[in-house]
Amino acid sequence: MPSDYASVDIPFVVPQTHRIRTTDDVFGADGRVLLDLLEPSGDRIAKVQVWLDSQLAACRPELAGRITAALTARPDRIQLAGPVRTVIGGEACKNDPALIEQMLEQFNQHDLDRRSYVVVIGGGAVLDAVGYAAAIAHRGIRLVRLPTTTLAQADSGVGVKNAVNWFGKKNWKGCFAVPWAVINDWTLLKSLPDRDFRCGFSEAVKVSLLKSSAEFDFLCEHAEQIAARQETASAHAIAAACWMHIQHITEGGDPFEMLEARPLDFGHWSAHRMEPLTEYSIRHGEAVAIGVAIDTVYSSLVHGFPKQDANRVLDCLLGLGLPIRDAVLDDVETLRIGLEEFRQHLGGRLTLTMLKAIGQPINVHEVQWPQMQAAIETVQNYQAP
Repeated sequence: MPSDYASVDIPFVVPQTHRIRTTDDVFGADGRVLLDLLEPSGDRIAKVQVWLDSQLAACRPELAGRITAALTARPDRIQLAGPVRTVIGGEACKNDPALIEQMLEQFNQHDLDRRSYVVVIGGGAVLDAVGYAAAIAHRGIRLVRLPTTTLAQADSGVGVKNAVNWFGKKNWKGCFAVPWAVINDWTLLKSLPDRDFRCGFSEAVKVSLLKSSAEFDFLCEHAEQIAARQETASAHAIAAACWMHIQHITEGGDPFEMLEARPLDFGHWSAHRMEPLTEYSIRHGEAVAIGVAIDTVYSSLVHGFPKQDANRVLDCLLGLGLPIRDAVLDDVETLRIGLEEFRQHLGGRLTLTMLKAIGQPINVHEVQWPQMQAAIETVQNYQAP
């Protein structure tokens, strides 16, 4: 073989389209938004299978019927692959390998192919689990996500990651796959308990600290309104967080996290450790709130982040009705294992995002553990003025 071909590195780009839609009632007045996304394949109508979060199904027993009615309204365009299926909601669906096998069996039983659609309606954990199954079936069935929590609408639902928990570790098994489409629907949030409604805004605080001082100011100024579920303020906060996440994914140059830095995981090294340590009794959004609080204070102790801004972050999280402390923080050495788990999950050397100022993230490769302990203690003992 000619020597010119012995060693060749060829960079290439795979074109992707991220389709994001916002609706008020996707299974009612805005039903056409979903139908238009389910494109036929040539002369074959779109085959669609629907998976619904069991917690939402229990809160809204009429929803499965509304979904079925919406999708069967156009038999010339859509073939529904069996009835709407439910999957256990919350972190439980990511902890049971048998559930993934059941999903794959249903895909196979109904002959779904790479131009079929899996529509998943649920919280972030359900989106993760069903998304993982869809991504590995035929190396990828088209996935349409309808996030039903503020957390998923603001962050994970518009991301490109799918995963389940393995070996007692958060998101150990997973893949990157761009969803065919994401629909953020306001009506789907209305049945959320207050605790879960507030959880999503920890990711809004996180991304605004990374990207926009103006949006962080908005969250601080409207924290109590958002905690009280005032629609205008809450909808703005979700939309802004969603947009900042999408911009980072599509324009940040590293959608599949191949580089060292992972800015959108600011505050997550401890959050991912706290969740399994509490057997997932703490919500992901709550763990992120605590993790953001810790790393913000650490940034003020080590990296020059203004102390008054660190206090604003803590006050904002508390104003949003989010926790910044938990008993799990009392065992700091057990929590410290999260640093190595975080490094392994990313690969290479440890890389954490910290803050120099609001809107000015920095990457660091080591943690001064005494200062981190001091940050944890500060957060644990913080009292709002």
